[in-house]
Amino acid sequence: MRLWSAFIIPLCAWAAYAWWPHAGAGAANDRQAAFAPAQHALGDAKPVALGRFTLQPRASFSMTARVLSREDYQLDDLAPLAPTDLALGWGPMAEGKVLRRIRISQSNRLYYWYTDDYPIPRKAIESSSANMHMVPANDNMAARLREVRPGEVIHVEGMLVDVRRDDGWHLATSLARDDEGPGSSEIVLIERLEERQ
Repeated sequence: MRLWSAFIIPLCAWAAYAWWPHAGAGAANDRQAAFAPAQHALGDAKPVALGRFTLQPRASFSMTARVLSREDYQLDDLAPLAPTDLALGWGPMAEGKVLRRIRISQSNRLYYWYTDDYPIPRKAIESSSANMHMVPANDNMAARLREVRPGEVIHVEGMLVDVRRDDGWHLATSLARDDEGPGSSEIVLIERLEERQ
């Protein structure tokens, strides 16, 4: 019996560890991410240069949200600047009782959700969550971004920015929370990032 226990307990511990990053989005303490992101338009903000990219600030931005999913990229046009996308939820989309009934995934710089039985109205799902391209402002922010895991509540402060590369390639940020599909992702220049739980 002891031999069996010595095998099965470490196996269960390993399985729980491996499962956590993908299923943690239903974790407790929902109230920390109760409010929608705050943003304020920036009229004549100076461009920010990062390597081959020029970032044009469009709005200041701050939010506290639950990380629903993360996806890392290495090979697309945006990867040198924004190596990680986070699917983030606030309000009802930060609540465990809601998230347990929604399946979430990311690919190709988009965020997808699926449900067989809507726990909240479709519009509430769409307006209380978003896929965001995360641009670290410096090495410290890059290190913190690498540590972010699904299920965590994080606080982010920075700016929403439009991106232009030196060869003319460009991408505009979303400035709304209720848009969908290609072009609906926010591009967030991260100036502050901290875990709230």
